[in-house]
Amino acid sequence: MRRHMNRLKLGLVFGGKSPEHDISIRSARNIAAALDPAKYEIILIGISRSGAWVHATEAELREPGTEIGSQGKALALLPGTSSPIAYRDGSHFDCPEVLFPITHGPMGEDGSLQGLFHHLDLPFVGPDTLASAAAMDKDVTKRLLRDADLLVAPWLTFHSYEQHAIDFAAVINQLGLPLFIKPANMGSSVGVSRAANALEFASAVETAFQFDTKILVEQAIVGRELECAVMGNGEIAASSIGEVGMTTDDFYDYESKYESDDAANILIPAPNLDDQTLAKLILVAKSAYQTIGCEGMTRVDMFLTDDGSVYVNELNTLPGFTNISMYPKLWEHAGTGYAELLDELVSLAISRGERDKLLKRGR
Repeated sequence: MRRHMNRLKLGLVFGGKSPEHDISIRSARNIAAALDPAKYEIILIGISRSGAWVHATEAELREPGTEIGSQGKALALLPGTSSPIAYRDGSHFDCPEVLFPITHGPMGEDGSLQGLFHHLDLPFVGPDTLASAAAMDKDVTKRLLRDADLLVAPWLTFHSYEQHAIDFAAVINQLGLPLFIKPANMGSSVGVSRAANALEFASAVETAFQFDTKILVEQAIVGRELECAVMGNGEIAASSIGEVGMTTDDFYDYESKYESDDAANILIPAPNLDDQTLAKLILVAKSAYQTIGCEGMTRVDMFLTDDGSVYVNELNTLPGFTNISMYPKLWEHAGTGYAELLDELVSLAISRGERDKLLKRGR
């Protein structure tokens, strides 16, 4: 990591307007606690549920029930200036040198913030604008992966204007049962349902359309649910493989991930994988990462079927950093501790920012 005479001013961006607002705060709380205070001056930048940016207080980060925006001082964004983030009242704000967004979900990891960071001319952790947008849209992700000859679950896409014309019989004739129905642009399994009959299907479609104007109906893949942490810009590294072993629920939904104590059994490393299968899984994870154009970090979720086929389920470009999140745990098992992982991610952001400044922009 590049050394500074003084501590690096790191803006930790958290919260946001998505349904994953609370998860973002949990991730940010863990990151803030793990960052070395000798290396970093942490600047808390909170985004309220309504989208307001504030210089957040410690209470807004750490005290449950304290809403972002209730205490923090309002911020303004001033692209094209020497201080692109400033207090709205005009008083001096010590602008970060690097941003670490941990804003899960739409308007956080879908490319919208990443594009804004470019306008602010500030380097940031995680994949760039296009990769973030492509990975958030599960329909686009599948098309790109399929064109790269990677296996994905067969699916159908429907838009909100088609909702009342969706033919259940035609769907199951093509995809069979059971089915998974999910919003195209959402993370943490928000709005995802499993359907095994017409009533469940209708309810699942209704639920998914509450979160997006485009939904996916997927064929269920019977197999082990495996995950791989990938990191790097150009030259990339992959962790070993972890497994989500369900104990009480049909699939790894939002409650299983964040609210249930016993719904999922996280296994690191995943057991009973021979060397050939392990190498294949890591190769697929790296290929998916490169196909979408990811940099910085991404968690690649896959299914391994009984016949040895590997299906890519999705890519999470800003994976969770809570105390139970798979991404940091996979790297920890690989020998990279939580604090060291954060250092490396910040270093990757800085090096990409320096690389991009050398590119010719305009005339």
